[in-house]
Amino acid sequence: MSLDAAEKEALVRTASLAAETAGRELLERWAAPREVGTKSGPTDLVTDADRASEEVLLGLIERRHPGARILAEESGLHDGSGPTWVVDPLDGTVNYAWGIPHFCVSVAVIDSGVPEVGVVYDPIRRESFRAIRGGGAWLGERRLRVNPCQALDDAILATGFSYYRAQRERHLPSLKRLLLKCRGLRRFGAAALDLAWVACGRLDGFWERALKPWDVAAGALLVTEAGGRVTGYDEAEDPLSSGRIVAAGRTLNALIREEIAAATSAR
Repeated sequence: MSLDAAEKEALVRTASLAAETAGRELLERWAAPREVGTKSGPTDLVTDADRASEEVLLGLIERRHPGARILAEESGLHDGSGPTWVVDPLDGTVNYAWGIPHFCVSVAVIDSGVPEVGVVYDPIRRESFRAIRGGGAWLGERRLRVNPCQALDDAILATGFSYYRAQRERHLPSLKRLLLKCRGLRRFGAAALDLAWVACGRLDGFWERALKPWDVAAGALLVTEAGGRVTGYDEAEDPLSSGRIVAAGRTLNALIREEIAAATSAR
């Protein structure tokens, strides 16, 4: 059974409160000494702040929605019933650990494989981006729209680099090709926030590979509800399962995918 409008509104209220409360936890720890460890490899970091933020997120969600099913970056799957909450307590961990003020909290709710609610909260700028499927994407009271960019040479694009060196190597051909075709290229280090910036028009497009569901679930819904198009590297590919994403206005999405395909075939 699909969620109705009232259920989605209740979920987005919880998602917003959870993300903003976790964001305050991150800010409180911002100036303190960091405890930094590694997970899958030397470039895949986790800090005490990631874990503390996730504890805040899970606690608030579970209090407001007892027995919820939650997929969290640091602690994995908490089995339960109903829609799946997909949470990233700190997207941009490396930035945070090095004192670079660009990171966010991401919370999404997925029902039957489809994102229904998404919130991306930037604690530094105190900006809360939110989206409800069928209800638009918003920053405060402002409804968001992607930029109507029609050409790569007019576009400011963003990308990111995987924790895994083999994936970075695979990314290089498209990176070179799109860098030479677009007006400018940025690499900020927080995929969820990059997607929120596509939704609000600060960026024209974003692409990356080897991402996880918690990196893209909320941000992808923001872009879609802001009138953009979100695909994998292939048109029919689901970025939530493939980990490969292209997000932009409809025309630009197709142009980015064409360049990725050309870069891949030229290897």
